[in-house]
Amino acid sequence: MTDSSPSEASRELVRGAYDLHIHVAPDVMTRRISDIEVARRFVDVGMAGFALKSHYLPTSERAQVVKAVVAGVDVLGSITLNASVGGINPIAVELAARSGARIVWMPTVDARNERDCVALAPPGAKPPMWAQIQQELRDAGIDAAPVEVLDDEGEVREDVRRVLKLIASHNLVLATGHLSSLEIHAVVRCAVEVGVSSVIVTHPEFTSQRLSLEDQRILADKGAFLERCFTTPHTGKTSWRQMFEAVRATGPEHSFFSSDLGQPFNPPVEDGLALMADQFLNAGFTEAEVYQMAVTNSSRLANSDLFSGRPAPPVDTQHMTLER
Repeated sequence: MTDSSPSEASRELVRGAYDLHIHVAPDVMTRRISDIEVARRFVDVGMAGFALKSHYLPTSERAQVVKAVVAGVDVLGSITLNASVGGINPIAVELAARSGARIVWMPTVDARNERDCVALAPPGAKPPMWAQIQQELRDAGIDAAPVEVLDDEGEVREDVRRVLKLIASHNLVLATGHLSSLEIHAVVRCAVEVGVSSVIVTHPEFTSQRLSLEDQRILADKGAFLERCFTTPHTGKTSWRQMFEAVRATGPEHSFFSSDLGQPFNPPVEDGLALMADQFLNAGFTEAEVYQMAVTNSSRLANSDLFSGRPAPPVDTQHMTLER
């Protein structure tokens, strides 16, 4: 097994999983593979489905087309509340919901935190592809103001609250995007208050998030799922050891695997979750724990009718890795 070739055991273990964070063509930047081709590959390897993410455009209509073309895979749409869709825009969220979107991401590339972030990536870490797009927009003089989620008193803005209520009313998934720790806590707290039932804390190990273990515990205790993205350690933005420590500190029941793949220089999208499974198994996590993060939790967030609910591997109580 190499970093770009998962083991057959892990491939089998993640059968039936969803990858809820992929970036594939068509997109405004070069991608490794198209949405239709990756859907066919998911069918070939026995994955249940995936969510199409774009930093710039809604994807729910694309998702419907892909499902119509490729049978046997569930494709979920989403919207990311950056400047290209009007930022915190309740109308855009409502229409995305009506067109079948499943996930609403808070701002990413246009988040105040991402714009102001001075955290340095570790030496050798690969920069995100969207950084070049953002620079090109600035150079062209069409850069937008940062998208704010908190007011001057540090409270959740009224337009954000309206969006969260729409997410709750349509039973969508809230993902926190590239918000700061302070913003994430405030938005998640408000989301719980207004009845949002599914919350994802987006890649807490990413350079512009870097949530502490205590932050992650608090958010998990509020019912949020912590997203563990393959690309974050694979591209050097964190270490696998740090990710393992975070999962052990918060519990696999509060984490799920996603890949964040689709870049031309990274492994195939359909390999992402199996590659993660290999990493976690080699670090001492049990098959039951990996299955929960890869399959059970991703399927719960996808709200899938296709999920068969096949029994999880038995829990090895003699080698449990949870450390609370």
